[in-house]
Amino acid sequence: QVQLVESGGGSAQAGGSLTLSCTTSRYISYMAWFRQAPGKGREGIASADHLGNTGYADSVNGRFTISKDNARYSLYLEMNNLKPEDSAMYYCAAAARGLGAVSIRQGDYAYWGQGIQVTVSS
Repeated sequence: QVQLVESGGGSAQAGGSLTLSCTTSRYISYMAWFRQAPGKGREGIASADHLGNTGYADSVNGRFTISKDNARYSLYLEMNNLKPEDSAMYYCAAAARGLGAVSIRQGDYAYWGQGIQVTVSS
């Protein structure tokens, strides 16, 4: 079993920035960030692997940056130029096995954090 703990959420004004962090209880090669707004399904937004490869959903590409610190068992999400539609519960996820490539498919991830709220006001 793997424990994931997110931190860094909160409130921001539109156009502002926030950075999320996620720490795992052991080394994980493939990780991702997801988010879920009220009344909507969970959306994969960014993924990273142990080699430095990254992938993004169109909705955040160019505004969000994912990074992974293998030595610290940590994953980060730097969010810039935030929009009100970015308001959601954000989840860190870890894969139980090697995926071969970065992925933002929910089914590829076995372990999930408890979620952290991000609220962006206009």
